[in-house]
Formats: sequence, structure tokens, C-alpha cells
Amino acid sequence: MNRNLKNVLMIVGVSAVTTFGSIYGFSKYQDYKYAGTQSSTSLPFNYASFNEGNSNAPGQIDFTAAAEAATPAVVHIKVKINAKKSSQSNRQSNPFGDLFGDPFGDFFGGPQQAPQAQKASGSGVLISADGYIVTNNHVVDKADEIKVTLANKKSYTAKLIGKDANSDLAVIKIDGSNFPYITYGNSDNVKLGQWVLAIGYPLNLDVTVTAGIVSAKSRSTGLTNGTAPIDSYIQTDAAINPGNSGGALVNTEGQLIGINSQIASPTGSYAGYAYAIPVNIVKKTITDLIKYGAVQRGYLGIQYYGGSLDDEDTRKKLGIKGDVDGVYVSGVQDDGAAKAAGIVKGDIITKLDGQKVTGASELTAIIAGHKPGDKIPVTILRNGQEKTINVTLKNNVGTLAATTPQTAIDQLGGELSTLDEASARQNNIRGGVKVTKIGKGLLSKTRMQEGFIIISANDTNILKVEDLKKVLAAANGGTVTLKGFYPNDNFLRGYIINLSEGGDNTDNSNNGDSDDDN
Repeated sequence: MNRNLKNVLMIVGVSAVTTFGSIYGFSKYQDYKYAGTQSSTSLPFNYASFNEGNSNAPGQIDFTAAAEAATPAVVHIKVKINAKKSSQSNRQSNPFGDLFGDPFGDFFGGPQQAPQAQKASGSGVLISADGYIVTNNHVVDKADEIKVTLANKKSYTAKLIGKDANSDLAVIKIDGSNFPYITYGNSDNVKLGQWVLAIGYPLNLDVTVTAGIVSAKSRSTGLTNGTAPIDSYIQTDAAINPGNSGGALVNTEGQLIGINSQIASPTGSYAGYAYAIPVNIVKKTITDLIKYGAVQRGYLGIQYYGGSLDDEDTRKKLGIKGDVDGVYVSGVQDDGAAKAAGIVKGDIITKLDGQKVTGASELTAIIAGHKPGDKIPVTILRNGQEKTINVTLKNNVGTLAATTPQTAIDQLGGELSTLDEASARQNNIRGGVKVTKIGKGLLSKTRMQEGFIIISANDTNILKVEDLKKVLAAANGGTVTLKGFYPNDNFLRGYIINLSEGGDNTDNSNNGDSDDDN
């Protein structure tokens, strides 16, 4: 998405929340403010009926066959997030809230209310007869309970198989057999202007089908979380509202071409544009999650300029002569695939795996379809000369090894040790966990420094590393507040860790496939 457009429109995840009468996607991304001006007059409304006798109509399009084919495979997902976890999420701005209490709570608001469990809802798509379902990561990310209701009104309890913050995708499963499931299309074949249907359960309504066209491809929104987000979407004007998250975007043959994920809106509800994750990215991601428990994502190992090269001033700044489309390489990782193949700073990538590349969203989408060890041709422009180099992709740590699921403590990316008895006595505590080293991972995203001693996590006393592991596991991908102190420091400090940000153990400053290096 154009950077200016991002400043005008608020991009929100489209999962409907029933708690507190709010909308989950809107509250989750409430920091995105509407920066434009609104007219005092209301928007014009028009009847949306189709007049079969209209001689100006370009042709009669019948969506019933596509809707009948795809609708049985689209399910309603309801999740429950326990009270403690939702309370922790709502208190992120005050890491010491529980330790010291709220000194102004009684003064302004009387006794604090007991935390309430949150309920949220979204959609999902059955992809196999034995009950595998794809949905958005943001629909089930922090869920303690997942309930699935099929189009035939039968309900099931689902279990989480795997999730990926970088693509905002997750796989859940219900027990049973002979479930209706959707057939895959090919998102590479999607054309601008083609008709599509969005199917889901918006606003906690029953299954709903809306129609529209594909208005853009490889659209960037900047919202996807994770350490190496895949920011490339199919844009459509089919009406999508909160609750449609995880639902199906299908072509006129009823084939899945995308998973609905976001809407562009100043209000949190449909305002003209919505965004779906292309099915070719979906297929690769969910296959990996089911088979390995983690996504096997290939990396080029580059940093790149994320903006367009259309502007003459930009090209001049980067030292590019003449008009050119592509992605400018601003740096390469020492142990990355690109450097090993001979790609250098200043190269302009114009094609990947035979597909034209005009921007960063296309680059990340193509790479997302490959795993470590895949060899792909990369066409570059260097000093005005075009050449093609074969690159063997690596994983995020610069090897060809398969990625395995990480535990929550692995995501921290640090070296931890149980405090010895002598150190505990010296600091007048019963025990704790010392952070001896901070590497790539979630700890590096905080201001925590090496030497920090953790004494509590989510208000549970931490005496040894095993205690911390249990709290992190119980957080189930949610938010964890680590409290403690530095030796010879009289201040108690807290750091907030969001486990949902992904477990790639990479620092964005070094992760070339997501780094917008300006």
C-alpha cells in the first residue's frame, strides 16, 4: 500500500470481538489513527440490486455455483482468552501495575474490577476431509479455547496445530472425517478486475457471501506482525467486516485464492478495500505447519530499499542511472545466500524465480513460497548490465537445516541461568534467573541489558529457569511481563515480552527479507 495511503487509512485485522462490545481488530490496532479529514455530509448510498433487464449491463454473472461449492467449507471460529491473559494484555502500559497496585485506582475509579475473559470470533476454511482448518494467526493467537461451528450448525472443539506471525496464518484441527473442504486455486493467475467472492462470518452473523473484484495485487499494508513479515496481499472491494478474518476469498469457480485478513478503514468496519493473503503463500505455510510444526522459510539474506524506484530523486540518492523497476539491494548478510551467490550492495533485483519484481511486496511473496535449500534464479541489474545468478536459499540463521518448532523460552533469544545460592543471599532474595547474554530474539527488542535478574514473570515468583519456562509456556503466545533488578541497583524494573511477535530468533536489522533499510 502506498505510504501516504497508510497515513490516511487505518488498517485493521477483521476478527469480531464480543467482549466489552468492542471490535477485536479495531482495539488491537488502535494506535493507527485516522489522519484525514471527514466531510460533514454523509456518504451517498445507492441500491445494490441487479436489474436483469438493464441493457447496459456487460453480462449476466451468476455466483451461485461458486458460493454453493465454497460455503460448506467455511467455518465460524469462536475463541476464549482467559481472564488473566486478557488482563495482562490490557495492562501493557504499566509493567508494575500488579506489584505496586494502581495508586490512582481508588481515587478516580473506586475498586478495580476483576479481569474478564475475552471472547472473539472469526472465520476459517476447511482444507481437508479430516478436519484441518486454516485461519488467521490473529484470530487464534492467544486463545485458550477454540470452538468451530460448520455451515451445517455442528460444533466442535479445535486444537491449535501451528501458527506463523510472519504470514498471519494458523492451522487448527477438529476431530472427524468426511468434512467438506475447499479446492485450491492459483493466486499467481489472479487478474486485476476479475470477480471474487468473500465468504465468512462477519459481525457474528451466519455465513455471509459478498462479491467484488480484485482491485490490486502485491499490495503492502505494513500491519503484519512477526520478525520477517510477508507483506503482500490481494486487494478487493468485496465487503469484508470484523469477523471475516480467516475466511475465504474465492474465484467464480469456487476455488480458494486467498484468506481474508485485513480491511482499510477509518472506522474499523468495511470502507471499500480489504486484503487477502494469496493462496500460494497459504499452501506453503500450512503444509509446513502441519508437517514440521514450523514454517520452512527460505531467506535471501539481504537488506533492501523498501520504497519505489519510480522517483527520480530516490534513484539519484541511491546512485541509480535511468528508469528501472526492481528492488535495490542496500546490503548483504555475511552468512546469507545472496552473498554466497555473488550478489552485492547496489544490485537491483528485477526478477525472482522467473517472475518480475517491481517492489518489496513482490519479493517477499515470492521468497515466502520457497524453503531453505531451494535453488532459484535471481535476475539483477548491475552497472546497467543484466545478469541471472542461481541462489540457494538458506534459513534465517544462514544454514540449510530444517527449522524446528521453538519453545517459548527459545524465542527470548538469550542465555539464562538459575541464580546461585551465594548470589541470591547477597541480593537478599530466595532465588531468580540471571540473563547472562542477550542474542537475537525477543529480549533484544526490549531495553533489557545483560546481568538482569528475573524474580517474577506475570506475577509468579521465579526461583529457577524451570519456573520461567512454565510461565512462558502457560502464556500461550501472549504477553509476559518480566520483573526484576540489576545488581547494585535499587530500582525494580519490568520488561514486556510479546510472544506473538514470532520465534525466528532474528533481529530485524539483520533479517534482509523484511528489512526496509532506508
